[in-house]
Amino acid sequence: MSTPHPGRILRQHMSEGCVAAPGAFNALVGMAVRDAGFQAAYVSGGATSVAAGVPDVGLLTLDHFAGVVREVCRGSGLPVLADADTGFGEEEMTRRTVIEYHHAGAAGLHLEDQVFPKRCGHLDGKALIPADQAASKIAWAAKAARDCSDGDFIICARTDAKGVEGFDAAVERAKIYVQSGASMIFPEGLTTEQEFADFANAMDTLGDRRPFMLANMTEFGKTPMIPLGRFEEMGYNIVIYPVSTLRLAMGAITTALADLKATGTLEAQLGAMQTRDELYRMVGYTPGTPWEFPV
Repeated sequence: MSTPHPGRILRQHMSEGCVAAPGAFNALVGMAVRDAGFQAAYVSGGATSVAAGVPDVGLLTLDHFAGVVREVCRGSGLPVLADADTGFGEEEMTRRTVIEYHHAGAAGLHLEDQVFPKRCGHLDGKALIPADQAASKIAWAAKAARDCSDGDFIICARTDAKGVEGFDAAVERAKIYVQSGASMIFPEGLTTEQEFADFANAMDTLGDRRPFMLANMTEFGKTPMIPLGRFEEMGYNIVIYPVSTLRLAMGAITTALADLKATGTLEAQLGAMQTRDELYRMVGYTPGTPWEFPV
């Protein structure tokens, strides 16, 4: 019996309630997301970039991103939605990106309408490509999804227009992207609950073509801290927490290293560490027993 495509599984979860998708920047974090009981994981371009020691300005290759996606999909076993930045090029590369992410095991990806090199969605100074150019890339991505997965692979269109052209322009771009084949919309850089509610309500006017709605709950950005339940009330189907796990990890690592430097021992940090047994349990390893690579 064949396993349903992860995009189909994620759609089912979203039809049943708003899905929280914590960011996973490697397989082990994906396993932690799974073990915590979440229904989906997210691979962030920002977290992928800084984990490789570079800023989130489009420096890494498609192959690098696809490798991280593959690791997180394999490690977590969850439907994974993945950041594809601007598609790593124009239409031809956008098609390749969809197919590579599909083969890596992803449930879907999102493409943004910024010019290259892109900027973090919560920074100022962004610039957009024309709406018709972005729509063409979405159309190519949607066709690629049909070709490689019979349309199960999710194409999410992210628009950064709110911070550049204004709220109304962002809504109009989102509608164009849906008409071009996007089945999910990601309005980036919204600054109030009312904006999130108004954006979702604007998508209601599309009727049967209303897309799934994605909200980005990132810390230290332009969006206030909004609970998952409130996003669900406003009409959102999935909420990503893109860099949260990396920020938590790096906060703990920085504190522990400072303690080691100052005291010469990490004894005081033992209570904050994952134990050896906990780590082995997470990866399914029993010492002395052959470990079988998962199918």
